[in-house]
Amino acid sequence: MKYVLVTGGVVSGLGKGVTASSIGLILKACGLRVTSIKIDPYLNTDAGTMSPFEHGEVYVLDDGGEVDLDLGNYERFLDIKLTGDNNITTGKIYQSVIDKERRGDYLGKTVQVVPHITDAI
Repeated sequence: MKYVLVTGGVVSGLGKGVTASSIGLILKACGLRVTSIKIDPYLNTDAGTMSPFEHGEVYVLDDGGEVDLDLGNYERFLDIKLTGDNNITTGKIYQSVIDKERRGDYLGKTVQVVPHITDAI
């Protein structure tokens, strides 16, 4: 498995999503199997409750996932179906660790960023 990372910091509107979609389309045209994963640093678990004036429009996936509009570009460019699992947010990662802690999965250990959050990533 190989990965292509497209990054541009937190600056919005640079075209990172369209660039990633275009690279994916080129790779797909070369016969490779591709998918896309968007990683957002915000603490929200999804884009559903974020202000469209601040974050842009929300794209709703077939599984009901409310995600960044870039995932809509990925689906259309690459002719693939994505799920909420293709969108990773810091909030989702923290929520999964907190859920494990609440279930007792850590057996009473002190849950910390290192190693618990970093392991979840």
